[in-house]
Amino acid sequence: MEDMTMRRFVISATVVLAVLVLAWAVFAQEQGGGVRERRGRAADANLPAGEGRAARTPGTRRPLLGREEQLNIVAVIEQQVAKLKELIQAAMGPDDWAKLRDLAAEERTKMRVKLTQANEERQRVVDAIEQQLANFKIERPQIEDHQKLITELQAIHDLARQEKAQGTANRIEQLIEGREKEFEEKLRAASEARPMIPRNEPTILKNEKTKPESGKKAPDFTIKSFDGRTVKLADYKGKIVVLEWFNFECPYCMSHYGQKKTMVELANKYKDKNVVWFAVNSTSHITVEKNKEFVAQQKLPYPILDDRAGVVGRAYGAQTTPHIFIISPVGNIVYNGAIDNAPMGKTPEGEAYVNYVDKALAELAAGKAVTTANTKPYGCTVKYPP
Repeated sequence: MEDMTMRRFVISATVVLAVLVLAWAVFAQEQGGGVRERRGRAADANLPAGEGRAARTPGTRRPLLGREEQLNIVAVIEQQVAKLKELIQAAMGPDDWAKLRDLAAEERTKMRVKLTQANEERQRVVDAIEQQLANFKIERPQIEDHQKLITELQAIHDLARQEKAQGTANRIEQLIEGREKEFEEKLRAASEARPMIPRNEPTILKNEKTKPESGKKAPDFTIKSFDGRTVKLADYKGKIVVLEWFNFECPYCMSHYGQKKTMVELANKYKDKNVVWFAVNSTSHITVEKNKEFVAQQKLPYPILDDRAGVVGRAYGAQTTPHIFIISPVGNIVYNGAIDNAPMGKTPEGEAYVNYVDKALAELAAGKAVTTANTKPYGCTVKYPP
């Protein structure tokens, strides 16, 4: 009895410490942001008119840019780029440098002065472009710190459940849910503040832009993967295709790429059973490099498809990350929903663990119909572009 009481005391103390660390981090961020903002305003007071925003020090909080303001900044950048192009075209080529050696000393001196002035002008244009680009820099939520905290809280939660400290476990669940909502709001704000980036948009064929349900024909598409391959759904007719909507910034996704390796293990389990697996990233603000890094770190046996324009995700009606669609060899959607019934590793009270996708693939591989065709997907909302 004393041992159990001591364990519960340790768990409660750990939770309190975790909450205090979280609260202190938020407090420090708010206080630091206020100090940086005040310093930024003081610094702007000594700058020429119009240069305050671009000249702020790194880390300064910025107001969110509206669409029109973003477009105006892009227009200024385009003008500067055109000017830079003219300067580069007017610069001396190899033949000009050869002629320079034949000039008299006085003429060479004049030419060098002219070259120096041209280089300085080019640098001024480059600096102006960099200043305009600085308007688009925003503070991104610290994904690594967030995921580390969620992992630590989840570990404490699991320990509390093992020790049957249900009150403590419930409190930790509330902390995790609150933190997830807060973090998702930050990601949403960051996504909305980013300018639209031209991308290679996927192609959806015919009039297949309506959101499909299980049993309906899967919308055909042609899309690039982040490693440069072109993927056409039509090329996989006769195979079972799994589309996994994915975002490595989402803790619900990462819970399946951490210790559990749910997605990778399923893809490997069925790769010799006529099953092809694709991850689809419709997160509008994610870079190509970050996706490539994730593939390398996780040693994924399948590619990540570049749907940052959101065309394929919206055609399928992908709602969350993760959200799974299974397409039969004849091209019909035979499963639409969650990967399993255990968000963040927790099954509903009194229910056994069920991996819906594993169950559906096993049935398809055996030539049977899928018995559970629809479930409600869970996770973070898909961060489509505006």
